Amino acid sequence: MGLFNWLFGRRARPAKHPVAPASAETTVSYGAPAFAVVDVETTGLSPQRDRVLEVAIVRLDATGAVVDEWVTRIDPEGPVGAIHIHGIRQADVVGRPRFADVAGTIVARLSGLAVVAHNAKFDLAFLRNELKSAGWDVPWIAAYCTLDASYAYLPDMDRRRLADCCWAVGVRLDDAHSALGDARAAAGLLGAYVGLNGGPDPVLTEAQDLARSTRWPSGPSRSPSRSASASVAGPRAGRMPASGRPARITSPRPTAPPLLEQLTAMSLLEVLEEGAPVGSTAYLEMLFDALEDGDISDAESVALQELCAEYELSPADTSAAHEAFLLALAHRAVDDGRVSHDERRELRTIASLLGVAETKVKRVLDRADAARHARLSAGLGALPAPWPHGEPLRVGDKVVFTGCDERQRARLEQRSEELGVRVVGAVSRLTAMLVTDGSFSGGKFAKATELDTRRVHPDTFEVLLRHLQPAVSSSATATAKASPSPVSTSDPLNAASPSAVRAWAVSAGLEVGVRGRLPKHVFDAYAAAH
Repeated sequence: MGLFNWLFGRRARPAKHPVAPASAETTVSYGAPAFAVVDVETTGLSPQRDRVLEVAIVRLDATGAVVDEWVTRIDPEGPVGAIHIHGIRQADVVGRPRFADVAGTIVARLSGLAVVAHNAKFDLAFLRNELKSAGWDVPWIAAYCTLDASYAYLPDMDRRRLADCCWAVGVRLDDAHSALGDARAAAGLLGAYVGLNGGPDPVLTEAQDLARSTRWPSGPSRSPSRSASASVAGPRAGRMPASGRPARITSPRPTAPPLLEQLTAMSLLEVLEEGAPVGSTAYLEMLFDALEDGDISDAESVALQELCAEYELSPADTSAAHEAFLLALAHRAVDDGRVSHDERRELRTIASLLGVAETKVKRVLDRADAARHARLSAGLGALPAPWPHGEPLRVGDKVVFTGCDERQRARLEQRSEELGVRVVGAVSRLTAMLVTDGSFSGGKFAKATELDTRRVHPDTFEVLLRHLQPAVSSSATATAKASPSPVSTSDPLNAASPSAVRAWAVSAGLEVGVRGRLPKHVFDAYAAAH
């Protein structure tokens, strides 16, 4: 699987592979071949632009026993690509055959057999393109994918890379990221599946039947068309189309961005649970790795586009995958109780990269907040009776601290964030309460006085926090706003407009500004005077 297997596998520098001969074959047993397990190492991720460097075919009999193994390195007629991934140097392919030279051998080894690979679409896409470029007419290839099959045999896994699946069933993966090492591992994985199934897999049996009825050509029908100049062409530049697929941005991300650091901890399952199509898992795996540096390069953008084509993902599929990815990341951002400015900036940047409208970032954060509030609200007990502390504190409320003992404040702030009460730095109309012991009357205290924000002592706040109540749903809040309770027109405050109250206050010698919300004491004085 080459570079794609590296994306799915462990991020460790591979050990040096033994220098392979131009072609090597090993016969292990003498049963009739029934399956051909294939793996390719490639110069890059694009079947249309990159080339095959190494091919391995491990053939198995009907019981899953190895019949023979064949591997060869190939001259890609250009650069070998990421040496640190596949371990193949330019000198290792000097004098090796071109793909066209070994195409006949590859066809002979695949003909009549069900082809098996981990993420088969990737390997077969490269083989198809190389065979077509070598002048061969490629029939429909009956294939069985051990990655797709893992959903049936290993349903509870977070990641489904070859290394993950092999570990789950106890299959060794030696010499990873070499074609023969990965093909042997995929062959072992196939045998484990058959063992778990207790007999032949119906999907595998169907692939065998199709393979037997497929006629491969005996030779090429035209001259090779692929040249070295085609293989070394640079990646297409520019953004991806406005179909919800990624596009490169020019501004680099800062070093070690706080939210993207969590990508290594975020699992594929989290994204699928947010609504990503199951068929987009391979695409999402590549997206995870592409975004680890906070950007999507032109080469990565092209590879993602081509992966969409290989997996037949529609624009709606990729849009759903991107929004689910963004929502899962937003959940990560809000789970610590606070979304920092840096995290919000990162979410906006990622939204731009993924073609998600910036207006959706707020909705995504709101959804993540609502989900967290619902989760934290579950199981909260009722208020004790009697309850002398007025309106209770609720999950999602915003509170401000000022003038408190530093140790008590630090403890209460931390506990508030853990329970879903948001600690903010400034008082506004949305602030539920100001927590203060009254020892300091600064700007926060003045603003709370102006807005008539509720003030509570830290000791009282601790009681409120101990008896935290569930969040009020946004729908209930919206209903309350849409259907206000009836008011009496006999109340002078209900009959008077704010401008009338302001004019009365000025005439009465009260100090009020020319605009802004009037303090409660002004309204109280107006009501008392009338």
